[in-house]
Amino acid sequence: SGLIGRSWAMVFAAGGFKVKLYDIAQQQLMSALENIRQQMKEMEKLGVLKGALSAEQQLALISVCTDLKAAVEGATFIQECTPENLELKKKIFGQLDLIVDDNVILSSSTSCLLPSKLFTGLKHVKQCIVSHPVNPPYFVPLVEIVPHPETDPSTTERTYALMKKIGQSPVKLNREIEGFVLNRLQYAVISEAWRLVGEGVISPTDLDLVMSDGLGMRYAFIGPLETMHLNAEGVSNYCERYAEGMRLVLNTFGPVPEFSGETAQKVNQALSEKIPVVPKVLDARRKWRDECLTGLAKLKTQMKSD
Repeated sequence: SGLIGRSWAMVFAAGGFKVKLYDIAQQQLMSALENIRQQMKEMEKLGVLKGALSAEQQLALISVCTDLKAAVEGATFIQECTPENLELKKKIFGQLDLIVDDNVILSSSTSCLLPSKLFTGLKHVKQCIVSHPVNPPYFVPLVEIVPHPETDPSTTERTYALMKKIGQSPVKLNREIEGFVLNRLQYAVISEAWRLVGEGVISPTDLDLVMSDGLGMRYAFIGPLETMHLNAEGVSNYCERYAEGMRLVLNTFGPVPEFSGETAQKVNQALSEKIPVVPKVLDARRKWRDECLTGLAKLKTQMKSD
């Protein structure tokens, strides 16, 4: 019932599903429920609450439980949201494996642990899958669906259909790969950003501006491949025009950074001046980020309907 679990609970409730939020500590659950209530009420007031139900109707769909067996009784879909720790996640799935039936889907929110590391050896492995959300899932709809080599195709299809039904934007990976897709793209950007700042080409503040007021403006609506398509007379034409230039630039990229030392201090100083590392300030900035994401999601929905 941490940040990801709460967000998933809100997403499923917005889709009209009954949700049972499980945790080992009752106080943690009470805190989670109160946090969910505050968020839903505030979003309802702002007119950005997801789903067709009111905040009260959605809240009525969420209950809490400290007993794992009772929590999953009658469930059709279980979304695990424990910390990113392989042994902890394996322990939870081992416990679930003993108590679930042959129809429920066992899904993990992991952002980087491979399904083959998480699920191998479970008797219900065909029902296991990774549904990796983007933090925070309530405001960013993408979900990466990543199968274990033994996952039954019907598990993938059912998970995909459920994510569509609750208003998320699922994508299917045909096989597992380290970092999945989102983080591989993200780490490629972070890696080059780090090198450019470390080599003194640009300041950390201006680097972020290149993304937020440049590339990010495009990427909020179209991906890199469609960008290529539109920036020339189709992808083939883009490759004819720019392939040589791209290769020349890409060949100048350095090795994978260590993400430590002088560059880390430089980046940390710049970001800490802009957003001091104080819980109250960080929380306020995260709240602003989520409000921006909400507004962007609303704009994208309007543009699709137009």
